[in-house]
Amino acid sequence: MLFAVLFEDDPARADARDRHMAAHLAFLEDHADQVRGAGPLLDTGDGGGNAAGGLWLVEADSESAVRDLVERDPFWPTGLRRSVRILHWRRVFPEGSRRR
Repeated sequence: MLFAVLFEDDPARADARDRHMAAHLAFLEDHADQVRGAGPLLDTGDGGGNAAGGLWLVEADSESAVRDLVERDPFWPTGLRRSVRILHWRRVFPEGSRRR
């Protein structure tokens, strides 16, 4: 199954992002068989595009397996993540493209 994982970050904990970024990126690389895509969500309202959170696309057997993966990310124990939302995601495009 595919899941979208939406993270909202605590702006007061931006220092944790900087301190743990290398470990976070290494974790994502180590789990590339499950994390099919990942990247920051940028706040367009502040004009500077500061990180407001993140998005992962994850392939896993269950929501609990995704949550376990999230909780092993080096960012998790730092307090950076204000919230996390795990949603089932169904790929429609490009496989389901209506253009022929």
